[in-house]
Amino acid sequence: MGGKTKYIVKLSISERKMLDGLVRTGKVAAAKRLRAQILLYADEGPQGPLLTDIEIAERMGISTKTVFRTRQRLIEMGLEPSLERIPRKRNPTPNRLDTEQEAKLVALACVKPPEGYARWSLRLLSERMVALDYVESISHETVRKVLKKNNQTLAT
Repeated sequence: MGGKTKYIVKLSISERKMLDGLVRTGKVAAAKRLRAQILLYADEGPQGPLLTDIEIAERMGISTKTVFRTRQRLIEMGLEPSLERIPRKRNPTPNRLDTEQEAKLVALACVKPPEGYARWSLRLLSERMVALDYVESISHETVRKVLKKNNQTLAT
C-alpha cells in the first residue's frame, strides 16, 4: 500500500481546478476537503506533485490506508462519488431499552435508594430493573448511557 499502487490518479486540468476550489473554500465538509487534497497530492498527471501514499499520509497526518482507499474509490467510482461519504451498510446498534423501559429506569433513579445504600450505583440500578421485571437483563453501561442521554444524575 505504501509506494507504487495500481490505482493511478491522473487528473485533468478541469478536475484539478475543481478539487483545488474545494480545498481552498471554507464552504465544504472537512472530510470532503481531505479527500480532495489527497487526490491533488496523488495526481500523477503533468500538473500533479506525484507523491506516494506514504508521503501523502505523513504530510496530512492520516493513515496510508485512507490514501489508498481514496485512490481506489476515484478509479472504481469516479471523481464525485470518491469525494462523498459512503453510507453505512448496517444501521448502528439498536437501543437496548424501549421508551417505556427507559422511563422506568429514569423514574427509579429519581427515588430514594434502597435501605442500606447511601446512593444509587449503576450496577444497583441494573439489578433493581431486573428484580422488578422491567427487563430480562441490562448492563450497568446501558444504564449509564440511558441516564446520560436523559441528563439524569443518581439520587442520593
